[in-house]
Amino acid sequence: MESPMTKTHTLGFPRMGEQRELKFALERHWRGEVSSDELEAVGRQLRSRHWQLQRDAGLDFVTVGDFAYYDHVANHIQLLGCEPPRFGFSGQEAPLARYFTLARGIAREAGTSGEGVPALEMTKWFDTNYHYLVPEFTADTTFSLADERLFAEVDEALSLGHSVKAVLLGPLSFLWLGKEKTSDFERLGLLERLLPVYGQILARLKAQGVQWVQIDEPILGLDLPSNWRQAFEPTYAQLAGAGVSLLLATYFSPLQENLGLACRLPVQGLHVDGIRAASEVAAVADWLPTHKVLSLGVVDGRNIWRTDLDATLKLLRALRELRGHDLWLAPSCSLLHVPFSVAGEQGLDEELRSWLAFAMEKIGELSILKQALAGEPTAEHALALSRQAIQSRRASPRVNNPAVAERLAALPAAADRRHSAFAARQAAQRQRFGLPLLPTTTIGSFPQTAEIRAARAAFKRGELSTVDYEKAMKKEIAHAVAEQEKLDIDVPVHGEAERNDMVEYFGEQLAGFCFTGNGWVQSYGSRCVKPPIIFGDVSRPTPMTVAWSTYAQSLTQKPMKGMLTGPITILQWSFVRDDQPRSTTAAQIALAIRDEVCDLEKAGIGIIQIDEPAIREGLPLRREAWRDYLAWATRAFRLSASGVADDTQIHTHMCYSEFNDILPEIAAMDADVITIETSRSDMELLDAFGKFKYPNEIGPGVYDIHSPRVPSTEEMLRLLKKALETIPAGNLWVNPDCGLKTRGWPETTAALRNMVDATKTLRAELA
Repeated sequence: MESPMTKTHTLGFPRMGEQRELKFALERHWRGEVSSDELEAVGRQLRSRHWQLQRDAGLDFVTVGDFAYYDHVANHIQLLGCEPPRFGFSGQEAPLARYFTLARGIAREAGTSGEGVPALEMTKWFDTNYHYLVPEFTADTTFSLADERLFAEVDEALSLGHSVKAVLLGPLSFLWLGKEKTSDFERLGLLERLLPVYGQILARLKAQGVQWVQIDEPILGLDLPSNWRQAFEPTYAQLAGAGVSLLLATYFSPLQENLGLACRLPVQGLHVDGIRAASEVAAVADWLPTHKVLSLGVVDGRNIWRTDLDATLKLLRALRELRGHDLWLAPSCSLLHVPFSVAGEQGLDEELRSWLAFAMEKIGELSILKQALAGEPTAEHALALSRQAIQSRRASPRVNNPAVAERLAALPAAADRRHSAFAARQAAQRQRFGLPLLPTTTIGSFPQTAEIRAARAAFKRGELSTVDYEKAMKKEIAHAVAEQEKLDIDVPVHGEAERNDMVEYFGEQLAGFCFTGNGWVQSYGSRCVKPPIIFGDVSRPTPMTVAWSTYAQSLTQKPMKGMLTGPITILQWSFVRDDQPRSTTAAQIALAIRDEVCDLEKAGIGIIQIDEPAIREGLPLRREAWRDYLAWATRAFRLSASGVADDTQIHTHMCYSEFNDILPEIAAMDADVITIETSRSDMELLDAFGKFKYPNEIGPGVYDIHSPRVPSTEEMLRLLKKALETIPAGNLWVNPDCGLKTRGWPETTAALRNMVDATKTLRAELA
């Protein structure tokens, strides 16, 4: 009997490049500055470079098919020939032009009355902060092998001498991630049409000489309806006939009731997430037939901490002794979700940097593990460095602050409760502020102009003094307040000119955070984010926003709204320490925000908004875990908001959220006012609030800020009247859908003028 083999691979690699080369090439192409051929050349250079890096790091395969100019799900829409007919493609357009049309839509032509064609809907990829383009299906949707890009990239890699593992999104996950455009059918019924195309793709890959195809079915980690679960065995029985070896990949969640199903599918290997599903690894090894490859995700593809290689080796050696599987080592999921490399982070001190592992370091860890399993002495030095870094992090006084733990432990049971019930608070707030019926406000940010960005950049480079920077920001704040005065906005904001990002701004001022110089991660298309790193206990050394808000309040007699980011959003949009429960870190952030709320109140700011756009997206993938998450997440919000008097009004804002299934928990946050994004659904999202009889005040967005389009007064008046069918007039606020940071001043003032005019018209009608 042959000895089991150990190989290494990655499920996917970052696409943007070490210096975000793809981002800048894409944006130049969209501006018409470089041709599609020049863009394609950048793509080829990046793929070639990334494959060589994987090979140089010792991986046994390079992964082909994970590259995308916008999104990998969009790649599959084009590959599978199911571009929605609403785009009106004639078949004469170049594939790349059609691809970008799916992602970016068709703008209305100047001088015409049409509205163009909107892009495909975008939503979060499971519980990550990456967004994918949602496939659209109708009962008439057909599929065909319609794009050559995947096969061309395989030829590229083979011509460079690489051993190739191709990757595909599995057919069931592809259908699950889409949406029905009509209600008269279920998209699972399209599977029979889809599978022959997958068979053709696999046959083509085999003909090219590809031996292994990674086929991703992450929905096996979800609570699937029985008809979807039952579809897996016949699906993979049909695909097994293609003659290429399939590695079924699952990630982001334990398999639970789908564990046995995944192990018995007729595939040649199974990948499981050894980080998110660590408790299942032994069971998978036991269930999986020994002739199949077991691929273990032993390096965290979702976070940036070094792997404890000693602990991982102990697990791997035990598995190898117990079972005879060929063992493949991999990250838990695609490395799309982490930055490129720690090597360039010279702005971090040596100790902090030693704790981190980005994509390049993670594939290096796989090679170390493989060498150590083989008993190679070359691994010893790397293991010693890893051991030293793990011990340094555990022992560092920078990580654990006893005062933070003591404060949490000493919190009284009622610390997350306001002094009085909402009705009493509402009466006190109405008496204090005297706002008119249907008060108008905005969500917080105003346009971040070129002048603001230039001043911030000059300040960071040391070319602008603190005094001159503050003077520049005060000028921008004064302008924002003056514009709101002209528009007659009832509750103005200071506009957030001084803020680079709604999370980064606060993280830079909180203890326990650090920031990278080049730790970019793709969010969607060319958009990248640079998440903060929470490495230690969180506290607030000094006030963060009070001076800016009090300056803004001095410019107006109207109540100025203070603007903060909530604890769950800061948590969700950061790389979070993994040495304590997330709930503990959330509570620490909440107390830091609570300190800021109380200081704003002392400074005379009586209306304070604590944004929580990420609270819904933090839901675990398994519904059974929702209750626990929502309990600590909503408590964290209440902790941040409950240190104030009854006549201080707490707002929160949420966007991109479906609230129907968590409305009791949203109500349990007990914000005095919640503002939500509703214009794109034509106020349909409000229906759930009406049926639930949401008790507090609501500001449904009356226009979509994600477009430069300026809606008319009549359009917003219609939406407000529709809102009044659900929300009592005394509880209804008027506001845009979201912040105005990305818009220009002309469209902003025009839209807000129409919003105020619509409100005044409706007030007159109600009077």
